[in-house]
Amino acid sequence: MPELPEVETVRRGLEPAMLGARIQKVELRRADIRFPFPPRFAQRLTGRRIVALGRRAKYLLFGLDSGETLIAHLGMSGSFRIEAAKSVTPGAFHHERSKDPKHDHVVLDLDNGNVIIYNDPRRFGFMDLVRSEALESHPRLRALGDEPLAREFDAARLAALLGGSRAPLKAALLDQKRIAGLGNIYVCEALFRAGLNPSRPAGVLANARGGPTRAAVALAKAIREVLEEAIEAGGSTLRDHRQADGGLGYFQHAFSVYDREGAACLRSRCAGTIARVPHSGRSTFYCPVCQK
Repeated sequence: MPELPEVETVRRGLEPAMLGARIQKVELRRADIRFPFPPRFAQRLTGRRIVALGRRAKYLLFGLDSGETLIAHLGMSGSFRIEAAKSVTPGAFHHERSKDPKHDHVVLDLDNGNVIIYNDPRRFGFMDLVRSEALESHPRLRALGDEPLAREFDAARLAALLGGSRAPLKAALLDQKRIAGLGNIYVCEALFRAGLNPSRPAGVLANARGGPTRAAVALAKAIREVLEEAIEAGGSTLRDHRQADGGLGYFQHAFSVYDREGAACLRSRCAGTIARVPHSGRSTFYCPVCQK
C-alpha cells in the first residue's frame, strides 16, 4: 500500500495538472470501487473548479468551489494517471502501478486539456464527497492522529503521544490514532536511524516528568528525515519523468533495513546482520546489534 511519502508525491504531481482547472466531464466506468460512489457523484463533480489539493495522512483531498471536498484513497493498487501531451503516473511506488485501461474506473476531463484517470486493479481504493467544513468529522478522518510532518511534531509531542504506552515502539508508531500516515516501511527505516529496537516499549520516549528522552529526540528527527527524503526522491522522479510510470524510486536505492533480511548492516563499524521478525502480521526489519 502506498505510504505517506508516495501519497504526498502523487499530490505534488497532480497539483500542477489540476489546480485551478474545471472538471468538464466525469466518467464512471463502474458503480463502485471498494465502496459505492456517493449519490450523484458525477453530477456533483461536473462543472466544479478545483481550488485546493491537500493530503491528510494517506488520503488525497481535492477542494472544490462548490464547498465540497473529494476524498480519494489509493488502497493497495490505485493510481492517478495524467493524460496530456505525455502520459504520467505521479508517484514513486515500491510496486509498479497499472496502466491497463480495463482497470480505469474514474475519468475526469478538465478544461485545461488534461485528463485525470484513476486506475485500480484490486479496487481497494475509494472516493467520497463531503462538505469541506465537515471534513475533519468524516468517519475516515476524524480518528486520525498527528501529522508527522507538521511543524509542531517534535520530540516533546512524540513523548506526549507515546510516552505512556507499554506497546512495542513499532506497534505504537503504526497506530494511526496517534500518528497519522506512518506505514511499515518508514517506521522500520526511522527506528534504524534512531538506533532503537522495534520491540522496546514506547514508554522509553518519555522521562519520569513526561518530557522527551534522548530516544524521543533521535526518533522524531529520524521520522522527519526519512519522510522528507522519500518525498524528495519521488519528486526527483517526477521532474525528469524517466520513472514517472510508477517504477521504483526511493525504495530500491535507499533502504537501510527494509526488505534486506540477511544482508549486512550499513551502519559504520556494525557487524550486525539485518533480521526480519513478524509484528502484528507485518514484517519488521532491523539490526539486532546496533538497534538497542
